[in-house]
Amino acid sequence: MLELRIQQHFIDSADLKYQAAQALSGPIAQGVQALLACVTSGGKVLACGNGGSAADAQHFSAEFVGRFERERPELGALALTTDTSILTAVANDYSFTDVFARQVRALGQAGDVLLAISTSGRSANVIAAVEAAHARDMTVVALTGRGGGPLGEMLRETDVHICVPHERTSRIQEVHILALHCLCDGVDCQLLGEQESST
Repeated sequence: MLELRIQQHFIDSADLKYQAAQALSGPIAQGVQALLACVTSGGKVLACGNGGSAADAQHFSAEFVGRFERERPELGALALTTDTSILTAVANDYSFTDVFARQVRALGQAGDVLLAISTSGRSANVIAAVEAAHARDMTVVALTGRGGGPLGEMLRETDVHICVPHERTSRIQEVHILALHCLCDGVDCQLLGEQESST
């Protein structure tokens, strides 16, 4: 019955979030600190991913530049998935693998953060972006699933890995958006807390 199938999706999603809460709270907290260090020192966040993860990159950037739930100063963030001229030029003239890496090399600086989103950890263009970010002395906050794949293996000790313990893309993406909201909320709480304590 269709309604039972729909209900099972809700149950499975809720179960995974409940199970992942303890495992991911530490890495998410580390991600908050990395993002906070970046934006309070005048840096910016470059976000990338494919498909649904591209939408998540844009969602995150919108929350940073606009606001999440409370008023606070604008925060520097840019989704590398939105400029169709750059994406199509690089994909056509070089390779689709290079569409994010070339932007990271052009825009990224030491102290910036790359938010790299890949449910499988196997997206070649996201992996190339991580390599470019490391070359620019940027910190990487990676959101993955399925054990993290090659992307997880290439992260440095100074990077942050938020790896959803699941194999199904839709479930991983559901936790990714929750993790992104937690990152936004954590940064806001830290920023507003600092402002309140200084007044």
